[in-house]
This record gives sequence, structure tokens and C-alpha cells, in this order.
Amino acid sequence: MNELRHQIEKAAEAAPASPQVAYVTIDEGSEGQRIDNFLLKVAKGVPKSHIYRVLRSGEVRVNKGRIDATYRLQSGDVVRIPPMRVANSAQSDNAQHVPAGEFPVLFEDAQLLVINKPAGVAVHGGSGVAFGVIEQLRRSRPEAKFLELVHRLDRETSGILVLAKKRSALVHLHEQIRGSAMDKRYFACVAGEFPNARQHVKLPLYKYSTPDGERRVRVQADGLASHTVFNRVEAFQGFTLLEAELKTGRTHQIRVHLAHSGFPIVGDEKYGDFSLNKALARSGARPGLKRMFLHAHRLVFIHPATGEPLAVEAPLPDECVGFLQQLRELHAPE
Repeated sequence: MNELRHQIEKAAEAAPASPQVAYVTIDEGSEGQRIDNFLLKVAKGVPKSHIYRVLRSGEVRVNKGRIDATYRLQSGDVVRIPPMRVANSAQSDNAQHVPAGEFPVLFEDAQLLVINKPAGVAVHGGSGVAFGVIEQLRRSRPEAKFLELVHRLDRETSGILVLAKKRSALVHLHEQIRGSAMDKRYFACVAGEFPNARQHVKLPLYKYSTPDGERRVRVQADGLASHTVFNRVEAFQGFTLLEAELKTGRTHQIRVHLAHSGFPIVGDEKYGDFSLNKALARSGARPGLKRMFLHAHRLVFIHPATGEPLAVEAPLPDECVGFLQQLRELHAPE
């Protein structure tokens, strides 16, 4: 996919007097994808309206024939792509400055790459973030013909992140997500003493934006149906370690369900107890923590090629392990 994008960018950068047409041969990485979605992905920066205009006009052709926006690409198809301005020079310069990045690998084969994402790293660029995990991995693996995020984690959340190395794997895993066939488990340490060993929370979630454009979520009657199961793992004085089972996958679901229930996640800067967070982040504080305590620790799904269950686990980061140990020490019997 990176190589395809490069071909289009090269054509777009040609002298205005001699615009170039790009001819792209489709490989298995793009097989089965709709032509409109393919163009939107490889022609980053081109307005969606322009993409559909060149499709309607017949300027985009497959195997020398006209197609519509719903055409699904086949391996071996030759796509004619007219010259399109994909980005301004500043955007191109930014792309050149994406550092190559590698992350702890939990599982990898020809279909999948599963990594342990650290807290504080976005999964992709955008919304004020120059680049994220996916851009760094593509930069460090220039030979990869296809590499796409299967799902997302909040920037502040650490843990298991799955990427597909083939389009067929991406489609298969997305079907599992839509069918709620993935078993996703997170560890969350919350403020307060959670009363139940196991509790179902079913609260509808509504997405909105603040006046400054920040994405937020709240419980609201006309929101999307959302379901989380919380299991108490360990109790402390004033804190509880929980395991969260995601039955649906809404934005900020665990964070908002817990905050609305009166048990905000420790270190959560959007929905948490801000005075507590400040106290815990203070230098020398005991217990002390300078991040949000939410970690995707276990994921079970069906491998897209073998058809067998695959279970992946990511150990708790050292700072979270240390925080729990401080809680145990503070309230241990004399």
C-alpha cells in the first residue's frame, strides 16, 4: 500500500505542463477492496468529492474499462489513476520525518502482527498528533505491502494492539469484531472500593465534541447500546483492581462506564478524579502513578488463516505493577 501511494504522489508532483497518469497493478493486499475506498486510502489528502468526480467521469479505469465506485478490485487488475494533488509540501515534509518505530511483539506470522502498545502513544496520526504506531511501523517495515490497524486503543491506554498484514485477515477480523466474537479483557485500577465481585454495566453511550473540538463520550438515553462486565481482581483501601470484559466496543466505553458508576479510573484525565490524579502524579507521592491505569491485557480470537483460537496476553507495565505493590505495602498488616 505504501508503494502504491508513492506512485500516485510521484505522478501528482510532476510538472503541471506534463501531468502523469499512474498505472497500478493490484496485488493480494488490495484484493476485494472497493475502488473508491482504495483511492481514498492511497490518495491521502485528496478531497473525497474529487475522488468520486474522477470515478464518475471515467478518468479512473480498471483493465482499460470504465467502472463505478462499487467495483471490487481483483488481484492482477491494472488501475489507471489520473494525476491528483495528494498533499501540500508541508504534509509531505511531515511524512518524511516520521521516525521508524518498533514495539514489543506479542505474536507475528504472515497474517498478523500483535504488539504491546505503550501508554502515551497514539495508534495513528491526526487530531494534533503528527504520527502514531501505524505510521512508525510502516516506516520501519518499508517492505510490507499491507499493514493496517484491526482496532484501536486510546492514546493513554497500553496493551494489545492487532494489525493485519493481509487484507483477507483484516476483513476476517473485522467480521469477528462486528459479531462480538473477540474476547477483549482489560485491567483497570479505579478509585473507590468496588462492592461486587462481578457486575454488568449496560449504559448507552453518546459521542459528542467539546467547543474546542475534543472528542468526548457521555451516558445518554439516545446513545448506542453498550455493555461491559467488571470482575473484581484485588481490593485495597480506597482502590480496586478490576478486569473489564468488553461486550461492545464503543469509544471510551470502559472509562465512561466506570466514571458514571462512581469508580473513575486512576489517572484518567478526561473522566477521572482530577484532584486524586494530581496527588498521585506529584513527585515522591506514595502511592504514585503518572499515567492512566487501563491496560488491554488479554485478547482471544479466531486466527483468520488457521481457524483456530488464538489467545494473546500482554503483561502489566512496570509502572502499573509498582503502583499495585505500593497499595499492598501501604495497607499490609504490621
